[in-house]
Amino acid sequence: MTTATDIAEAQLKMPALREPSVERRLFHRTLKPLFGTPVNAIVTLACLWIVWLGIKGAYGWLVTRAVTEGGAQACKVGHGACWPFYEAKLRFMIFGVYPYDEHWRVALAMILFLGAIGITMIPRFWNRNLLVLWGVTIVATATLIWGGVFDLSYVPTTQWSGLPLSFLLSAVGLAFGFPLGVVLALARSSKLPAIRVIAIVFIEVIRGVPLISILFMASVMLPLFMPSGITVDKLLRAQIAIIIFAAAYIAEAVRGGLQAIPRGQHEASSAMGLHYWQSMRLVVLPQALKIAIPPLVNISIGFFQDTTLVTIIGLLDFLSTVRTAMTDPNWVGIAVMEGYVFAAVVFLVFSYGMGAYSRFLERRMRLGYD
Repeated sequence: MTTATDIAEAQLKMPALREPSVERRLFHRTLKPLFGTPVNAIVTLACLWIVWLGIKGAYGWLVTRAVTEGGAQACKVGHGACWPFYEAKLRFMIFGVYPYDEHWRVALAMILFLGAIGITMIPRFWNRNLLVLWGVTIVATATLIWGGVFDLSYVPTTQWSGLPLSFLLSAVGLAFGFPLGVVLALARSSKLPAIRVIAIVFIEVIRGVPLISILFMASVMLPLFMPSGITVDKLLRAQIAIIIFAAAYIAEAVRGGLQAIPRGQHEASSAMGLHYWQSMRLVVLPQALKIAIPPLVNISIGFFQDTTLVTIIGLLDFLSTVRTAMTDPNWVGIAVMEGYVFAAVVFLVFSYGMGAYSRFLERRMRLGYD
């Protein structure tokens, strides 16, 4: 008969199981998927070779063969990046036709705006104090850019241009389009036929036409329906068009999140005595918005890039200022690559930042994967 003592002695004689070393764990996590099989090894080496060629070419263009002084004439005979172009046109590409001596106002306004966004992105600051923060930020930003008070010269919206204009159009459009989109999603999911039909018609009509058409209608057609003597600022018309367009797409993303919520959640909230709006605000909508994070971020990235379309209605967005800088007679045909590379880097930084933040939210809410 085996006793407890015999079992204990047998366990002591068994070889101890050791945890895999750090090197072994690193191999299994990284190197084994890359070089575990001959096919994986060939693909990995080919990709590394392509990456090396890209890095080598970029370094040569930016550093080794780059022209750092001498102006346009030196760049004309050079074979690398034309850094004098950035020195001469960087401020114009960023701020556009905004008065040169007042660029500090736009820069300060953007710092305040981005700072408020940065604070908003930190979950521990998600409380009602954010409303106060954003109220102060919006007033300060409008005062700095618009002027007309505190000895600041007035700058009309026709001179708002460049990167600040693109950023404000997308940020304000998404900020106002989000609550409107949530309302439209709830209306489309409503049991009241009249409200549901109105929401469906609005969403499908707006999503059925490109943004460029809505911008054109807001800029050209809307003034025709206004009473005589009443005009609406061109920038405001473009902003309203972007808000409406964003709301329609956000509504569909939120509706997808609402449909993913199990029916039991609605029944449980009803069993707790919550009426419709309490159930939506406290139970259903928070879960639906968590599910809709990836498509919402995708919409945000797309709209930031789509602000380049406002050039068709006469607004000088960021990409338009880059193109205008390249058409300067002193630089035409010389700094083509430099301008588009700068624009691509700016769009990449903002788009990657939004994507990285969405992944952070997914991990924090346990909806994504590391």
